[in-house]
Amino acid sequence: MLKLPQDKKIILFDGVCNLCESSVQFIIKHDTKDIFRFVSQQSENGIEILERLSIGNSNLESIILYEPDGTFYFKSEAGFKIAQNLDGFVSLISICRFLPKFLTDAVYNFIAKNRYKWLGKKEHCLIPTESIKNKFL
Repeated sequence: MLKLPQDKKIILFDGVCNLCESSVQFIIKHDTKDIFRFVSQQSENGIEILERLSIGNSNLESIILYEPDGTFYFKSEAGFKIAQNLDGFVSLISICRFLPKFLTDAVYNFIAKNRYKWLGKKEHCLIPTESIKNKFL
C-alpha cells in the first residue's frame, strides 16, 4: 500500500496527455516552495490513490488535486488551487476562481475534450528525469 506524503499536495494527471505533461513541467518549474507531488492517473500508484479516494475512472478527463487533509478538487477548481500555490505571476490565475464554476468548468471541459486532437498523446506515461524524480509518487 502506497504511503501518501502528509505534507505535500498531490496532483493526479493524465500521464499520456502532452498538454498535461507540459502542465506538470510548468508547475514543477514554478513550485519553488516544493508543495506538490505528482502521479499519473494511469500508473499503479495513481490507480491506487483513485480507488482509495473512491474517485474511480469517471474523472480521468480532469486533473485532480488531493490535499493532505483529505480534500480533493477537480477541473478548473483544481487548477485555481494549484495556481494560487505557485510563485510569480502564475498565482494571479487563481483570481479567476471568482468566476462562476459552470463557466470555468465549461472552458476546462472544452480544453479537456480537445487536448489530444490539438496536442496529441503519448504511448506511455511520463518518465521523470533524475532531476525531478523525487517529485513523483
